[in-house]
This record gives sequence, structure tokens and C-alpha cells, in this order.
Amino acid sequence: MVEEKMGGCWSQTKDQFDNLEKHTQWGIDFVEKYTKFVKERSEIELNYARQIRNLSKKYQPKKKEEDENKYTWCRAFYSTLNELNDYAGQHEVIAENMTSQIIADLTRYAQDVKTERKSHFHDGRKAQQQVEASWKQLESCKRKFERDCKEADRAQQHFEKMDADINVTKADVEKARQQAQMRHQMASDSKNEYSSYLQKFNQEQNEHYFTIIPNIFQKIQAMEEKRIERMGESLKTFAEVDRQILPIIGKCLDGMTQVAESIEPKNDSSQVIESYKSGFEPPGDVEFEDYGQAMKRTVSETSLNNSRSDNKAERPSKGKSKTLWPFIKKNKTPKQSKEPLSHRFNDLMTSKPKMHCLRSLRRGLSLKLGSNPEDFSHLPPEQRRKKLQAKIDDINKDIQKEMDQRDALTKMKEVYIKNPQMGDPNSVDPRLGEIANNIEKLQAEAQKFEGWLAEVEGRMPVKSDPPRRTSVLYETQNNTPPPTNNNNCAQDRESPDGSYTEEQSSEVQSKVQPETAESGDEFDDPDEEMLPTIGTCKAIYPFEGHNEGTIAVTEGELLYVIEEDKGDGWTRVRRNEEEEGYVPTSYVEVFLDSNAKDS
Repeated sequence: MVEEKMGGCWSQTKDQFDNLEKHTQWGIDFVEKYTKFVKERSEIELNYARQIRNLSKKYQPKKKEEDENKYTWCRAFYSTLNELNDYAGQHEVIAENMTSQIIADLTRYAQDVKTERKSHFHDGRKAQQQVEASWKQLESCKRKFERDCKEADRAQQHFEKMDADINVTKADVEKARQQAQMRHQMASDSKNEYSSYLQKFNQEQNEHYFTIIPNIFQKIQAMEEKRIERMGESLKTFAEVDRQILPIIGKCLDGMTQVAESIEPKNDSSQVIESYKSGFEPPGDVEFEDYGQAMKRTVSETSLNNSRSDNKAERPSKGKSKTLWPFIKKNKTPKQSKEPLSHRFNDLMTSKPKMHCLRSLRRGLSLKLGSNPEDFSHLPPEQRRKKLQAKIDDINKDIQKEMDQRDALTKMKEVYIKNPQMGDPNSVDPRLGEIANNIEKLQAEAQKFEGWLAEVEGRMPVKSDPPRRTSVLYETQNNTPPPTNNNNCAQDRESPDGSYTEEQSSEVQSKVQPETAESGDEFDDPDEEMLPTIGTCKAIYPFEGHNEGTIAVTEGELLYVIEEDKGDGWTRVRRNEEEEGYVPTSYVEVFLDSNAKDS
């Protein structure tokens, strides 16, 4: 009944009041705990988004990898990285929305609830203190009334005792009677006061327990229910924040799926062919070497004399080439090694050709040092043409930019001439002169690259009958000099490090002519073929090789011997395909092959 009169209030006693105070404090602590939880979740989302962005940035293509964009699978991967970056952005949106819609809101609300709760419980404690004070006052009135009643009874009993005693004078009896009357009057006054205060206390108590405290508890109850409702809204917002970005995340995932489905293997294969197409024709068929012709010829004195005369005719040409190495008395032409055809074919397919000219030597050295030639001559013809065309396009774009700036400055100068107050026309001249110089330099550079491009396009091979490989051994048996094509195949265009030189297969082919006495060049013949190795040697002492035509060696270094000492004190050695020269015979220990010794 009491709770029904209180309107369904939580409590009406002090103990319950204290318990309610603890409960509401626990509710506020729970709000702060949930706020901390959401804050940590937001930090996790931010860290996750940051890691995803860093991952996407780490695998983004570099400038040197821009050529990869022509492949559909590369573009698909880079598009996936971009979608992943957007995906990370949505997780940042989650963190931002949680911070603004939940964390900040709950933080403010928790402070407001604390203030409101403090006010309500302060009013409750004040009302409780007033009731307790009234109760104490009532108890005081009650004790006073009780004490006065006891005093009145004792005074009445004393009066009656005095009145019954015949030995007591009338004056004493009268005095006792007056004292009893006074005590009765005091007791009556205390009774009236107690009755009045009791009525007042009951009124205050009823007001406290049925009005003041219920109102306070109703406010606290409303506050608590609002807190619980706010918690529910925050939990709902927590889920809605995630749900809001799901469509965008779905679009990111759909984008990843679409780019994955856009991969075209056939197109990528075509791009590979287009990128690495060299423009060279494949080598022709190897001709049959008929060793049986020597057996069919009859051995006669005439043939022997002819062969001897041929040998004698060849000797002067060998001796006349000694001017190639001024400090050497004799210089022998390379001997044809009588190796099996399979061995010669393997050497042809695996070995790298010798550097044929100083220009190629310089180019090979520059490539070895890591700098590519400006004319892209290290590339095959088709790739070189593409690079030159791209370079020309870039230069033309730069020229167009400079011309646009020149036109703008020219118009500005005309405006200054018509309106001098806007500026000095002469102030534009230095910049116009600088732009003119830039245009002139760019045009010269464009002409240079266009010349190289025309050279490449003019030398690009035209499809014709496949050339035929001619065996040098077979040619020498038929007493015809082997035709040495000037870089006729892809192998002949390779520099020592495997890159291509600028000579193309369509250059004029020149046959090797016997050297004459006028051949006084101090460098190797560009068409001279690489000498075969006849053995190995080990350097006993270091040799610096400052003179031209020599090669520097270090002690203990192993080299290939390509020409043994012919009595002049020098042995011709080779380190690799592009480094060869002469070293003192006394500085090396030579180990000739068995077939070289037999010959």
C-alpha cells in the first residue's frame, strides 16, 4: 500500500536510498566503461586503416615500373590496391563516426548525469536530515512530557501525604498543594507541546515519505531510465556506423572482382611479344660440309705444288699484318681448329662474339659502368625504334610547352606596349630569350633523335629468303675466303655484356680481303673473327700492361691462350670475350692443349 501511494517509487527507506545511490553510480561507471570500449574500437579501426594504407602504398608501382601498366594483370593488381586504399578509408570513417556520434556524446552525457545525480541525492539527503531533526525534536518533547508527568505524580503524592499527616502545619500542606498544582500544569503544558509537535512531525513525515522522497526518487528513476535508453541508442549507433559503410565496402569488393575478371591473358601475351620483339631475322640453315671432296681429289705432284704455292702466297699476307701490333715481330692469323661440327655449333650458340670496333668497346664499357647510351644502341632495332620515338614525343611535348609560354609572353608584351602603365615591355625580353634558347636546344635534340630514328628505320631488316650459314672450314677447303657479314645476326650485334650494338643486319656486307702492305692500322680489323683458344696459362708475376695491345694481369690469374709465343717473347691471351692482349711469355706458365701441340 505504501509503495502504491508513492507512485511506484523505488524506495522509501534510508537503506534503500543508500543502495539506490550505489546503483546509480554503478550505472554511470558502466557508461564510462562503454565509452572506453568504443574509443578502443575506434583506435583499432584507425590502426587497421593505417596499416592497410601503408600496405597499399608499399606495393604501389614505382616510376621505374610504369611499363608494367600495359599488362592487364598488373593493372588489375594496382586497381586492387586503389580499391584497398578506399576500403581503408571506410574504416577511417567508422572511427570518425564512432568518435563523433558515440564517444563525444557519451562523454558529455556522463558529465551531465553525474551533475544531475549529485543534485538529486543532495536534495534527498537534505530532506532526510530534516526528518531526522524533526524526529529528534519530537523525542525531546516526548521525554519532557514524560518527565513532567512523573514530577506531577510525585508532587501529588507528596501533597496527599502531607495532607494526611496531622503533625504537618497548614502552611506546609498549602505549599505542597501549590507545588502539585504547578507540576500538573507543567505536565499539561508538556502534553500540549508534545501533542502539537507530534502532529507537526507526522505531517512532515508524511510529506517526506509521500511527497519529497518520492519526487526525488522519481527524478532519479527518470535519470536512470534515460541513461539506459541512451545506452541502447549508443549500442544501436555502434551497429549503424558499420552498416552505413557496408554499401561502399561492397562497391570496393565489387571493383576488385571486376578488375580481376578484366584480366586478358591473350592481350598480355601480345604485349610481351610487342615489348621484346627485336626485329632480327633468325639465322639461316647450316650448310652441309662435304669432307668427302678431299678424298675424291687425286693426290698428285701438281696438286701438292699448287697447295705449296698457295701456302707461300698466304705467308706474305700473314707477315704484313704485323703492323697491327707495332712492337711485335710476328703476328699469325688464327688457325682453323679442326673440331667436330657439333662442338662448333655449340660454341656458336653459347659463346659471345668479340667486340669488333672501338665504338662498340666504348659502348660496352659504358654499359658495364651502368649508363645506357643516349641513342639506345644497346637495344634491339624494334625496341630501339620505340624508345627513340617515345623520346622524340617527349621532346616535342617540351617544345610545345615552351612555345605556349613564348606565345603567352609575346601577348603580354603586346599588352604592355599598348598599355605602358601595366608594365615594362622590356622586362619580358630576358625570359623570351631564355625560352628561345630552350626551344633551339630542344629542336636540335629532336633532330638528333630523329636522325637516329631514321637510321634505325632505314636499317630495319626486310623479310627475304633466310640466309644460309656457311661453314668456315668448308669454305677454306674450297679455297674461297669466308664471307664475313658485318654484324649479320643477332649474335654479331651483341656487346660483351650481352646487349646489342647499333649496327644492324642490313648493313653492307663486306668480304674479308687479304691484307696488303698498306694496311697500317694500329687497331684490330673490325671484321677479324675471334681466335680459338689453344690452351690456358697462369700468371707467375703481375704485369701492368701500360703499352697499347697489352693486357694487365695479376699474379695467380688464369687466362686463355689464343696465340703462343712465336719467338718474339710475347704470348697472346684472352680474359673474356672483350678483353684480350699480349703478355710477356716469361711472366706466365703456359699449358697448351694436346691438339694445339699436335698442330
